[in-house]
Amino acid sequence: MENVDQVVKNAGVLVEALPYIKTFAGKIFVIKCGGDILENHELTETILKDIVLLKYIGVYPVLVHGGSNKIDQVLNDFGTAPEFVKGFRVTDAVTMEICEMALNKINSDFVRLLNKMGGKSVGLTGSDGDMLIADKVAPVPDEKGEQVDLGHVGEIKNINPELVINLSNEGYIPVIAPVAVDFDNNPLNVNGDHVAGELAGALGAEKLVILAGEPGVVLDGKLISTLSAAKAQKLIEEGDLANDMVTKLESCITALWHKVNRTHIIDSNLGHSLLIEIFTDKGIGTMVTER
Repeated sequence: MENVDQVVKNAGVLVEALPYIKTFAGKIFVIKCGGDILENHELTETILKDIVLLKYIGVYPVLVHGGSNKIDQVLNDFGTAPEFVKGFRVTDAVTMEICEMALNKINSDFVRLLNKMGGKSVGLTGSDGDMLIADKVAPVPDEKGEQVDLGHVGEIKNINPELVINLSNEGYIPVIAPVAVDFDNNPLNVNGDHVAGELAGALGAEKLVILAGEPGVVLDGKLISTLSAAKAQKLIEEGDLANDMVTKLESCITALWHKVNRTHIIDSNLGHSLLIEIFTDKGIGTMVTER
């Protein structure tokens, strides 16, 4: 009887998911995750299987990944200490080469694993089809108030989404590394969260889902389930959030400004959090809304 009860329960979950499947079929979802999930095989497998499932039921998933931990690791292997100012990685010419090397490795790992799990995936960087165009960011003040040139660090100025759209329509899952090019085709290191938000807008995505290593936006020990874009901007300006959460909220705000319908920050460590957020009535994490 216990096994039968579980089967019935599982059937109920499928029925609950049906209206969401009908609503989201043919829609684009931009999903952002950190490259560090690759260090956890079980977690990686769960997340990527969820993404492959989305593709099979008619959603068009686009995966944007980061790779800060891997970049730090490679820098340390080369005897260079990572340097940050105001949350930005100081990126000289050598560091830029290391960033590209580390991110290309992460990108190829994601593609290989998605293909192994039954997906049809292809890896991209911003130089492919001039997809991500950025300007070099202006110098920023350090803790002493001195202006620091960040080197090869960019801020997204334009996105050409045609390649991603065409690949998605051909049945592929695009996997995008956050390396952009400037208007002279020089590589620039760009923030993966910011890429995800801008890309979601350029693609006219239905959803932006950011997989974080935490439950969502937590204030005073309490998870905030819903935030308006205005409230999120206020939290950023108050300066009480960690840099990585700031960039995630900025990504959500950007996507909403570009008319993406829903944005979410959810816990990558929770099994099948992506499917729970998308296909159940409960929802998890923090949803950032226009109002």
